[in-house]
Amino acid sequence: MKKYIGAHVSASGGVDNAPVNAHAIGANAFALFTKNQRQWVGKPLTAEEIDHFKANCQRYGFDAKYILPHDSYLINLGHPEAEGLAKSRAAFLDEMQRCEQLGLKLLNFHPGSHLRAISIEESLDRVAESINQVLDKTAGVTAVIENTAGQGSNVGNEFWQLRYIIDRVDDKSRVGVCLDTCHTYSAGYDIVTQYDKVFDEFEQTVGFGYLRGIHLNETKKTLGSHVDRHDSIGQGLLGMDFFRRFMKDPRFDNMPIVLETPDESRWADEIALLRSFE
Repeated sequence: MKKYIGAHVSASGGVDNAPVNAHAIGANAFALFTKNQRQWVGKPLTAEEIDHFKANCQRYGFDAKYILPHDSYLINLGHPEAEGLAKSRAAFLDEMQRCEQLGLKLLNFHPGSHLRAISIEESLDRVAESINQVLDKTAGVTAVIENTAGQGSNVGNEFWQLRYIIDRVDDKSRVGVCLDTCHTYSAGYDIVTQYDKVFDEFEQTVGFGYLRGIHLNETKKTLGSHVDRHDSIGQGLLGMDFFRRFMKDPRFDNMPIVLETPDESRWADEIALLRSFE
């Protein structure tokens, strides 16, 4: 099996529940929040939680390479103001340290927003500097930049912006990219009718060597809408042919492929359906 598919599962009641929930939907990859993503500061992980998490991952056969934790949505590493930037950097460091404690190798994050106060490039510079600062204080965890739909003042919606950040990160071995299929389409990249062209452009601009994960989502919104609205597999605008093609594409082998589709009661069926396309 070359495709590692799962969903962003609940860690309610403790992070050690996440691998249990992932196993229940037939996943061999998963994503989670390691703390309450709506709060700036989370309770420290206990030794017991950490041990149970690692034991459950081992019990259900989850390799850290295929677990893609997501940081808090509050964090803005491209923040135009010193106070907001410092708060975001402190929270991001905490998230990276939690991943270290859990033995995880990746941390997925949205790059940030310029809040219409500074230029896109200035915001991207702050994202890169944020990554550099946090990588200097941690070990073993890769910072994985997720492309965005470009909603509001969010940066990271165009491939050149992802490359711009990577070029300014000192340790290239610990920075990567997660592509969200909904965000990619909403940002204006037509992965439906120009599949090869879009991924060729990604290869030329960013490089598949930096691809660390996928958020495999359908979209409710039209091409180039810059609106981030996920849909269930087979119910949105990408269509089944896209997912069939994706599942047969070896460029997406051996990395976590995570569903963030809105109806979690369908996750087991969606995973089974996608596996039938391999």
